[in-house]
Amino acid sequence: MDLSSIQQFLSTTVTELAIKVAAAVAFWIIGRWLIGKVIDLVRASMSRNHVDPTLTKYLGSIITIALNIALVLGILGYFGIQTTSFAAMLAGAGVAIGAAWSGMLGNFAAGAFMLVLRPFKVGDFVSVAGLTGTVHELGLFGTTLVTPDNVMTIVGNGKIFADPIQNYSALPERRVERTAQLAGGVDTTDAVARLTAAVLQVANVSKTRPPEVSVLDINLVGPVIAVRPYTHTDNYWQVYFDTNQAILHTAREAGWPAPTPANVTRLIKD
Repeated sequence: MDLSSIQQFLSTTVTELAIKVAAAVAFWIIGRWLIGKVIDLVRASMSRNHVDPTLTKYLGSIITIALNIALVLGILGYFGIQTTSFAAMLAGAGVAIGAAWSGMLGNFAAGAFMLVLRPFKVGDFVSVAGLTGTVHELGLFGTTLVTPDNVMTIVGNGKIFADPIQNYSALPERRVERTAQLAGGVDTTDAVARLTAAVLQVANVSKTRPPEVSVLDINLVGPVIAVRPYTHTDNYWQVYFDTNQAILHTAREAGWPAPTPANVTRLIKD
């Protein structure tokens, strides 16, 4: 092969390579621009439908990664590189990562479902996974609660989604559950009337739903009166404590004897 043939071969090869590189760069720039437009359209559509911003960002990231991988595979195919083995390698890596991070992926999937279904929102007072507290943050992998004793606790979304969820803030009113133990000699009819009147004087007790005051049980000490006022969820603990105070004040004002267990004495003769 003479020098002119070598020069012609190199010039042809370099020219073809330069054209392919230029085309690949153009494909990358145009592809990235198109991906950006697609992501903008998806996010705009989700925003119009009032989808949670966290979910919008999450889905946008997944779509961006998937489209970028497809773009890279397309460019490699344009250069004549076999992408079948590369795709198989990605699939194998995905399986390995999925097996190693099965718990994390479960929390991730549960978090996505919760963002769509919205069983609770930030600021709600809930009971989930055996814990009770106010929702501080709803993340993709875990939910942060602030318990009544002011402890920040993070619970995996998979655990939350697998167990029953109680949302105390979902309904406008909530019933306070209290009881009053009476002595055996106290007139229950008079006690119910007095306790009902006392509870109605507690601040923030519902005026549309009357309190439920009635005989709940009878034991060896005497009758047990259920005292159950309704109130707005924001005032639950205030009504809870004030109801306790109202029960004590009513008992003292009425002069009811302190409930004490009855003593049974048996005499056994030899």
